[in-house]
Amino acid sequence: MIAVDSNILVYAHREDSEWHAAAYARLAGLAEGRGAWAIPWPCIHEFLAIVTHPRIYSPPTPIGAAVDQVDAWIESPSLVLLAESDAHWRTLREALVAGKIAGPPVHDARVAALCIQHGVKELWSADRDFGRFPNLTVVNPLVG
Repeated sequence: MIAVDSNILVYAHREDSEWHAAAYARLAGLAEGRGAWAIPWPCIHEFLAIVTHPRIYSPPTPIGAAVDQVDAWIESPSLVLLAESDAHWRTLREALVAGKIAGPPVHDARVAALCIQHGVKELWSADRDFGRFPNLTVVNPLVG
């Protein structure tokens, strides 16, 4: 199963992103395909926070349009939404210690832990910080 990080979601949604066409095509391939794919819940939260933020985008995406976008992804019958389970703390703890994580990268550790705990084969992300988690394969689907 492939999981998708928030930056890929943002690029696929925002037509003013230089990576829009590539991200949109890759995400559409997952959403319209037969294989299971995933979005960690924290990535949906981060997507909403980023695209609706007026200091990041001018104009920002209206909340109604952002929510509609999330609804469209959730309609994909092959989507799995990754959430914390009872095993989450153990997996998150291991990711924090192995990656020597402190401060804002704790969010990335949370996403990595969700992926690991749910058996994700690879996380699609343009964020190199995920390289700090040895038990997670990270692929940037936007570059050759």
